[in-house]
Amino acid sequence: MKSWNFQNRQRRFKLKIRPRTIKIVAMMFAISLISFAAWCNDCMEIDAEVFENNKRPFVCFSHDDHNENAGIEDCAVCHHVYEDGKLMADETSEDSTCSECHAVKGDSKQMELITQYHDRCRGCHLERKSGPVTCGECHKK
Repeated sequence: MKSWNFQNRQRRFKLKIRPRTIKIVAMMFAISLISFAAWCNDCMEIDAEVFENNKRPFVCFSHDDHNENAGIEDCAVCHHVYEDGKLMADETSEDSTCSECHAVKGDSKQMELITQYHDRCRGCHLERKSGPVTCGECHKK
């Protein structure tokens, strides 16, 4: 029985790595990174624990991209504060979750919050005639 000789085996199966192969592998790696970055964009999770029986998937909301594309600079446009039914100018609720205010005690937090999201987001999109307004445009499967 012949003994296994690593050097003979190496010579026989020597790989030739060409510049073209390196370029192809580098391009595939770059495309993978870009795809991963796009998939991992800064999607914000909403107050998921409030929602019990989801009929549609959660919305992937990229906060910074949305505000940049919509030209929104004032955080209070979405993160508003009301006291005694009056909008408080120059105050924001950025440090609070939406469900802290948009929930009716004794009622379904889920429906109240869903209504607020839809009224705020969809209403703004309709007003500006820009942005998704149908269920499937936001709640992508």
